[in-house]
Amino acid sequence: MNEVLTDINLEIEEGEFVAIVGFTGSGKTTLINLINGLSHPDQGEVLLKGQPIVGPGPDRGVVFQNYSLLPWLTVYQNIMLAVNEVFSDYTKKKKDAHVKKYIDMVNLNHATDKRPSELSGGMRQRVSVARALAMNPEVLLMDEPLSALDALTRGSLQEEIINIWSRDKKTALLITNDVDEGIIMADRIIPLKPGPNATSGPEFKINLERPRDVTAINKNPEFKRLRNDILEYLIEVGASRKQASDKSYQLPKLEPIMPGRIRFGMKKETEKTKYF
Repeated sequence: MNEVLTDINLEIEEGEFVAIVGFTGSGKTTLINLINGLSHPDQGEVLLKGQPIVGPGPDRGVVFQNYSLLPWLTVYQNIMLAVNEVFSDYTKKKKDAHVKKYIDMVNLNHATDKRPSELSGGMRQRVSVARALAMNPEVLLMDEPLSALDALTRGSLQEEIINIWSRDKKTALLITNDVDEGIIMADRIIPLKPGPNATSGPEFKINLERPRDVTAINKNPEFKRLRNDILEYLIEVGASRKQASDKSYQLPKLEPIMPGRIRFGMKKETEKTKYF
């Protein structure tokens, strides 16, 4: 059994926004699953405010890459589902006001009664963000939440998430494979070295003043320096992974014998031929 992550020592301050970047397969999603309690470490422990994380909980709101909305529920109902779970002691009126507050926060008042199939990708992700925030979590976890969106929608939603985050400064962890996105959104960027046995690399502090304008920041010398430093590091560790894994494999021969059937291997059988 391969180790996905090893020697991970990550500490996030309350109210801090941290981005984890790395190649596909470097263990980014595994890391966030350990924090949200969907997976458990074989060694060591994951702590939230000094207490071990033993499973999922409302103190960690998760925004997934694939939205994870229930297709038969409206925007309002998808968010209410989370509110009912976390704030079961609220009155019906208070729950209603709470849900509408977060629908308004992500600018979806006009889509309150629409189902996910009636929404664009960006709108669905805004519902996912509203649902996570409506739980009033200690930590907001985002697993490549914008990777499936087009460039314009992605840029717009980056700004929205940052604006929402800046209101109450929830502790936030963003998983992304986009270095520019990490620089625009985070206080720190921590790259993951490629797996198996992936581990964290050196941290890069983002000392750029907020709010960060996506267009203007491209002309900022500090942005360019940070971007180059992080990309150079990732290219270097990517090259070392390629060298470490450069070995040849002998593949089985595949010999077609009739349309729709393939004989696997070259072993002869006297009475019958097996098909796979």
